Amino acid sequence: MDRRTFVKGVGTAGLLAAMPKFAFGKATADEIGQLGASLTPMGAIKEGNADGSIAPWSGKWLGTPPGISFAGTGNPLPDPYASEQPLFTITAQNVANYADKLSAGQQEMFKRYPETFKMHVYPCHRDFRYNDWTHEQIKQNAQLSALTPSQEGVTNVKAGAAFPFPKSGIEQIWNIITATKAFTETGTYDEAVVYPDGNIAWGAQKWDIYAPPYDPSVPRIDGSPQSSFVFRETTKPERERGSIALVIEAWDFDNTPTLAYQYIPGTRRVKQAPEVSGDYPLGPGGFHTVDDTRLWTQSPKRYTWELVGRKEIFVPYNNYKVEDPNASYKEMLGTSHLNPDFMRWELHRVWELRAKLKDGIRHIYGARTIYADEDTHLPLLADMYDARGELYRFALNTVSYDYAAQIFMTRVCCYHDLVSGAYMADRLTNEIRNKPKFNEGGRDPGDYTPAELKRRGV
Repeated sequence: MDRRTFVKGVGTAGLLAAMPKFAFGKATADEIGQLGASLTPMGAIKEGNADGSIAPWSGKWLGTPPGISFAGTGNPLPDPYASEQPLFTITAQNVANYADKLSAGQQEMFKRYPETFKMHVYPCHRDFRYNDWTHEQIKQNAQLSALTPSQEGVTNVKAGAAFPFPKSGIEQIWNIITATKAFTETGTYDEAVVYPDGNIAWGAQKWDIYAPPYDPSVPRIDGSPQSSFVFRETTKPERERGSIALVIEAWDFDNTPTLAYQYIPGTRRVKQAPEVSGDYPLGPGGFHTVDDTRLWTQSPKRYTWELVGRKEIFVPYNNYKVEDPNASYKEMLGTSHLNPDFMRWELHRVWELRAKLKDGIRHIYGARTIYADEDTHLPLLADMYDARGELYRFALNTVSYDYAAQIFMTRVCCYHDLVSGAYMADRLTNEIRNKPKFNEGGRDPGDYTPAELKRRGV
């Protein structure tokens, strides 16, 4: 059975059951017993730090917190911490006092923009949790998930991090790839590249995503990877309006290559596109790469991965203000970076992961360091280096808890080019009336086919 048969509508379970099984090392019984006990159900350290600047995990809120009025998915998320004031602000004048809790990219931002770049640091909160189904699947991942022999795939993963007790860099990058996300996502996001002279290049994408690994109605199949399905329609700029792509990607990049199709409005035809991967440029002006979408996606094969360990660092967290529908893009988009008054920084524990480009492989990034939240495994900061080892780009994901989907989600993603001084803000929704919706049921892989791509385009 091949991928095209799957795309034509054969059930997910049928394809996955046909996949080969691989040997793997399970988490120990002692480790598994710690989930939800001495550790959080996702495998993070429950306790705060010694001075209390990192809060202990409470997980006291599932869904909408008390006292918050929320109209459901597709509506703005009220900020449960709106009344809080910053504990302190990091500036170019005092940044040396906090250097041990900042990434290289953050420190460089203070050097390049000493008059405008600031970090308002708020109290750390770890109040929200995933639902019981997700927690149970993570426990099963600890027992059942496995790397394929090439390490370019994982099998038997459901609902989130494949390896809640990462012992190597390759396991942690797969945790980032498989971190808990919505199983459906529909909506439009704006994107803006802001140049040092103040000019802005605008783009916008309309997304329809179905990710069966996170769908509770799709069973876990022993020894099998799963696929995700994406329709991406360009609505800005006008010259590209109406172009639609279909991408089908499995968590087994070696044995199940990504399939991509494109609808071209001028010809009203669908053609199979070559696989787009690695440092292929995306966004207005090709401002970021395919594999740094949301800081990391795609196969880990181009790099060697080193798991440095846990680190305390200031990260964007509980960033509800950055999606405030009352905030205009004009207010938010500063000349060199987002307006600091819309950013919330908290001290959290993260996994520090370093990647080095393998010999003989070409990529614009010779190395990168990614910082992933310990509680969610979502990547929050990334420092990218060129082939000479010079810091080239700095990227960040804002994150907040979605009350309807009952998961943490990456929101606005910013990519800073430290050479040109321009930056890209992706996944903006402030001025979009109909907000993206998540975890709506009724999807099937058979809804994501070249035939459906053509129907959408015509």
